[in-house]
Amino acid sequence: MALDITISDELREEGIARELVNRIQNLRKDSGLDVTDKIKLSIQQHEAINGAVEKHKGYIGAQTLAAEVKLVEKCNESTSVTVELETDLETAIFIEKL
Repeated sequence: MALDITISDELREEGIARELVNRIQNLRKDSGLDVTDKIKLSIQQHEAINGAVEKHKGYIGAQTLAAEVKLVEKCNESTSVTVELETDLETAIFIEKL
């Protein structure tokens, strides 16, 4: 019996959401935010992650204490951080303390 190793879209989106949470938590820490600080989160749109962000907005917000999670067309380069979620899959994230 062979093991089916294909990843469904749903599973892939969940993985992307978890990876985003991980990157955002690291950015929070690097920014010197307290663990209780609430934030506003902007994530630059990317065809490969838009669905995952929309579907898992609640999870991402709850895990990162983001009162607002939004996809934006473009993050300001000087204030955002580019993160790699997978090989050849990058997006920009901007965190604003509330």
